Amino acid sequence: MYRTHTCGELRIENITNEVTLAGWVQRIRDLGAMTFIDLRDRYGITQLVVDENTPELVAKQLDELGREFVLQAKGMVRERSSKNKNIPTGEIEIALTELKVLSPSDVPPFTIQDDTDGGDELRMKYRYLDLRRSPVRDNLVLRARMAHAVRSYLNSKDFIETETPVLIKSTPEGARDFVVPSRMNPGEFYALPQSPQTFKQLLMVAGFDRYYQIVKCFRDEDLRADRQPEFTQIDCEMSFVEQKDVLEMFEGLTRHMFKEVLNVEVTEFPWMPYSEAMEKYGSDKPDTRFGMQISDISESVKGKGFGVFDSAEYIGAICATGCSEYTRKQLDSLTDWVKRPQIGGKGLAYIKCNTDGSLKSSVDKFYTEEDLKKIAEQVSAQAGDLILVMSGEKDKTLVALGSLRLEMGSQLGLRDKNTFKPLWVVDFPLLEWDEETKRFYAMHHPFTSPKPEDIALLDTDPGKVRANAYDLVINGVEIGGGSVRIYNPELQAKMFDKLGFTTEQAQAQFGFLMNAFKFGAPPHAGIAFGFDRLVSMFAGEETIRDVIAFPKNNSGRDVMIDSPSEIANEQLEELNIKLDLKEKK
Repeated sequence: MYRTHTCGELRIENITNEVTLAGWVQRIRDLGAMTFIDLRDRYGITQLVVDENTPELVAKQLDELGREFVLQAKGMVRERSSKNKNIPTGEIEIALTELKVLSPSDVPPFTIQDDTDGGDELRMKYRYLDLRRSPVRDNLVLRARMAHAVRSYLNSKDFIETETPVLIKSTPEGARDFVVPSRMNPGEFYALPQSPQTFKQLLMVAGFDRYYQIVKCFRDEDLRADRQPEFTQIDCEMSFVEQKDVLEMFEGLTRHMFKEVLNVEVTEFPWMPYSEAMEKYGSDKPDTRFGMQISDISESVKGKGFGVFDSAEYIGAICATGCSEYTRKQLDSLTDWVKRPQIGGKGLAYIKCNTDGSLKSSVDKFYTEEDLKKIAEQVSAQAGDLILVMSGEKDKTLVALGSLRLEMGSQLGLRDKNTFKPLWVVDFPLLEWDEETKRFYAMHHPFTSPKPEDIALLDTDPGKVRANAYDLVINGVEIGGGSVRIYNPELQAKMFDKLGFTTEQAQAQFGFLMNAFKFGAPPHAGIAFGFDRLVSMFAGEETIRDVIAFPKNNSGRDVMIDSPSEIANEQLEELNIKLDLKEKK
């Protein structure tokens, strides 16, 4: 056999055992009279020793070895004289009696250790080497544990794990589809699923009652740290339920994962309407680990002669506790920060609540001490605090203030990644108006049900209709989202009409679902968790790339296998794609 034990298994009680290990050379330390080899596998590191008692044949092999060579090592377990408390095997070592090179290695392009010298792009090109590093491997082990916890919980609640198709039909709503040409059907294309939405609803029509799937989904969209062209969802659907039933079920799943994987108790899951989230946090995914809520101070500052405020639709403020001593340089830096294109702010005003009780602002010319005190009271500022003020169009200013709030929270150390604050954001708008195309779009998807009490507004004021939808937010990250579904064919037809579909278009795109609803569709609702985001949160990572085995870069490329790539002319011909349509590099 190649090994009797792993490199993370042996302990002090194994002393005098004859063992065989196999693994990779982490490093070699030649001290003259003794040489130490750190042998690594998935389970840990064990120190091998070559000294004066080592057979000469083994000692001669040392000159052949290098980092990342694959070895088989035999020897006796003995107690280390200089123990390493940082690793589980740090009390023992292996006195070598036999050594065999199973596979040599070129010098790796970066050091394979926790603190590597490899940049992101280089490590992605050699991802199979990067995966040998403990932090990356541990993230993938964590991911597997979380998937097991998900299945354990949902199986216990009578959910049926069901696979749905990967080659489906393209739909015009939502993000861009990845399309796949059909060789057997010239001129026609499949799409890769952005989610299994319609299939899980069909499973409810089929009477499955409770469905789940840990499923790959695909969206052809611009990438960020929390997005990839292919990503994984925990996709779920339930029949004969209302919103409250779904939220209770998946609070249970969330608690189960935190307890099973992190041994963390998560208790409170407050509900917050979308309108309140935007007004107080400038975001539909508020980070509630800290306060610093946004206050509308428009009435307090307008009419004082300051044109910027007098002409603004909205003026809002946040109070940064203990920041009154910020220097002019720091304040200028914050002003530059909010003016970045990503934030879109036009400027930043401030009021310092000095520790001696006095007030100093960047708009002193227009506001008296009493005016400033009134503002300070409105935002609950105390001596030593700093009030930051922004103005402009209401929606844009709220979003910019929300971004500034998060930046200040980070600067002040208020966003502890080991603290978890979940909440449900509810009562989203059902529809969003797009000025460019002059039509409504579904804020979630076309199958989301309106709140029952708002259905009448679809005919009179569609923009005011609230969705029977919900998002699970933890620490300012949208972890999951879902809705109660439309199951009435007439209401679904009306929804398509409000979204600008003709009857023919709706039938062509979604006729299979509309027809299914004619055969007794149960009330149903569901949710999908972003599994990659959830794992990255549990791992304390900033990007989901660090918890995916083989991720794409920010350009959507797999630099390891060099994909996407051109294909042969013969393949294009088989797919009935004209060669002159192929873009040459």
